[in-house]
Amino acid sequence: MAEKQEKNQELMDKITSLAKRRGFVYQGSEIYGGLAGTWDYGPLGVALKNNIKNLWWKKFVDDRTDMFGVDAAILMSAKVWEASGHVAGFSDPMVECGKCKRRFRADHLVESKEDYEEIKSNVRNLSKGFIDSAKGKLNEVKNLVEPIEKSSLSNEEKGKIQDLIKPYIEKSYQEIESNLDEAETILKEVEASNKYLGLVTQIYLNHNILCPEKSCRAHGQWSIPREFNMMFKTQVGAMEDSSSVSYLRPETAQGMFVNFKNVVDSFHPKLPFGLAQIGKAFRNEITPRDFIFRVREFEQMEIEYFVREQDWEKEFEYWKDEMMEWIKDVGIDMNKTHDIEIAPEDRAHYSKRTVDFEFEYPFGQKELFGLAYRTDYDLSKHGLVYVDEETKTKLVPHVIEPSFGLDRALLAILVSAYSEDESGPETRVYLKFKPSVAPVICAVSPLLKNKPELVDKARLVFGQLKSVFGRVMWDDNGNIGKRYRRQDEIGTPYCITIDFDTLTDGTVTVRDRDTGAQERVHEKDLVAYISKQL
Repeated sequence: MAEKQEKNQELMDKITSLAKRRGFVYQGSEIYGGLAGTWDYGPLGVALKNNIKNLWWKKFVDDRTDMFGVDAAILMSAKVWEASGHVAGFSDPMVECGKCKRRFRADHLVESKEDYEEIKSNVRNLSKGFIDSAKGKLNEVKNLVEPIEKSSLSNEEKGKIQDLIKPYIEKSYQEIESNLDEAETILKEVEASNKYLGLVTQIYLNHNILCPEKSCRAHGQWSIPREFNMMFKTQVGAMEDSSSVSYLRPETAQGMFVNFKNVVDSFHPKLPFGLAQIGKAFRNEITPRDFIFRVREFEQMEIEYFVREQDWEKEFEYWKDEMMEWIKDVGIDMNKTHDIEIAPEDRAHYSKRTVDFEFEYPFGQKELFGLAYRTDYDLSKHGLVYVDEETKTKLVPHVIEPSFGLDRALLAILVSAYSEDESGPETRVYLKFKPSVAPVICAVSPLLKNKPELVDKARLVFGQLKSVFGRVMWDDNGNIGKRYRRQDEIGTPYCITIDFDTLTDGTVTVRDRDTGAQERVHEKDLVAYISKQL
């Protein structure tokens, strides 16, 4: 296990290094020491992102007749986020290490659900024992408490549990007589409280998890989790009061919901139909990490597809297949992609069914995209209805939401494409991009840059290809071998070399990135040759 983790970390380091060295991704504000959770995309990163976005938009918007694109504002009225529940509930559990004072997301520190459930069971049994003890059921208390004594819960932790449930017992003591069913009622009320759940998490962390900070690694010094709202709050206008409060949007979805009525009034679409948007979202992550996977500023590609309630299951399966097809189309390794059915207790409050598409990143299997059945939650919260123009009846459509993270998609494509060829004297690194997503489709080079006749001819070929494909690079730096290696590292599928034979017979050398094989193609056939590969 340790050896595998070491190899995965080495792979991640190689990808991160290549991404910076070749101009895909840079650390945000790097010359001032960087800003955690922010990344800047360089020339090749921008090209790769745009190709991904264009393929997404073509498949899900341009090639369909039931989809309408929108581009909503990043800043919206605070009332939007109050209605959607984000102001009150868009938060993550945050814990602090008592030694180094670093803060982390509690749910990200839970490594084993089995260990967590064991602690939870122990705390529950002890809580029940205390409740029964207060009701005078001493015989049952003995049976319940004995296993706990053999566990690793400390007397201090048992005292915290006892202190937590005392008010519940005192509250009900005069109303409830000593009977097991009513003791269970008290216990359920205790278990539903945030304080109880926080205490369970604190005990689990103190028993099982060291502080992740390498310079700290403290044990047993975790705080009780507290909720941390992840929205970035700001002020709009010259006055700073409650009326000027706004937020950087934490998701693009609400921008589509609040424009539902506008699109319906403008285009009168029949159900089912969808709204699609690509745009930035912002979340004040407690612990941004894993390169561009978990960041504070990111880009989403989302669809809100409106259906009749009775059709949601059929539409859900349809969109699940569509998402899998697109994942394959952009070159994400299907062998590392898994669709995971999310259990009811782990779903968002608005979701009746959720499937996460997870990808095996070097740092673990994590969420790539998501598909959720949001029911009529959002439109109902905003007080929006749809009028069927044929029957003149009103209804609130239900929503299927395919959600794609652009940054996570780009990282999954980088991981899928990263390849090493060790057949030669030196390891050859290349990115096995599909031509449709590759930042550069082909590079054009003169065999020798000090021969004007070769340079002039190469410039002519370059110009012709550039006018057709756009994503064409000129490269005459270093010898031809170094050019090939450089183009391999940025994932260019084809390198075209103009040599002395070109001047006599009009053919050029086309080298394939993946195999290294070379063939002669007439310059007049280059456009058709590359178009066929695309």
